[in-house]
Amino acid sequence: MTSIDLNADLGEGMGTDDDLLEIVSSASIACGGHAGDAPTIRHILKLCKARGVRAGAHPGYVDKKRFGRFRVVMPLEQLLGQIRDQMFLIRHIADEVGTPLEYVKLHGALANQTAEELAFAVGIFASIHAMDAKMAVLALDNSQQVRAAKAVGLPLIREAYADRAYTAEGLLVARSEEGSVIHDPEAVIERCLRLAQDGEIVAIDGTVLKSAARSICLHGDTPGAVDLAREIRQALEGEGITIAAAEPEIETEIEV
Repeated sequence: MTSIDLNADLGEGMGTDDDLLEIVSSASIACGGHAGDAPTIRHILKLCKARGVRAGAHPGYVDKKRFGRFRVVMPLEQLLGQIRDQMFLIRHIADEVGTPLEYVKLHGALANQTAEELAFAVGIFASIHAMDAKMAVLALDNSQQVRAAKAVGLPLIREAYADRAYTAEGLLVARSEEGSVIHDPEAVIERCLRLAQDGEIVAIDGTVLKSAARSICLHGDTPGAVDLAREIRQALEGEGITIAAAEPEIETEIEV
């Protein structure tokens, strides 16, 4: 039976967390960088434990004013320190609550930069590996994130986006570009079904991209996010597709 993971970025102050946790199978929790704080982290982790939702960390640039969506130039060690601080915070609370923290997913500009720059991604993921070698990475499929995770030996969960446009190279279209976010619910649902059933995503120029992603990101910061997430889940289940957390891959060879 075919299965797919539905993940959402939570703890970002959108007011949709509790409702989305009734729908998704994985929760990427903001941990104080672009958004979030100890109380929100604790609340979401408790709900994850109660509802059987897999919990993950969602660190980004420490830049709440701009929601972590702009690249910040700084020494690499300073950035790694920011990521470690966020990981220490959420791991400490997860231990208190008794909720396993099973993966990390980078946020916003940090995610886009690691998707594009292999050496940069390797540096980030190597730091995460040093903290916890068993921590999986939720990575944009066909990006440098995938290659970096393999290079440092981190377990890998390949991800795709339901409501974001793709370039012909398989990266996300910049939010500054027209059409970067897909607002038509029917189009989003169709994309999810095609990915789950056929392993395909259509890029903004019509190029058909092959994808092995088994986790779909549902954004919680768009209007009608909860209703759309619910419709996506219903459509997938209506086609006999099970919603369940994806098992990580463990592979240590770099794709060329």
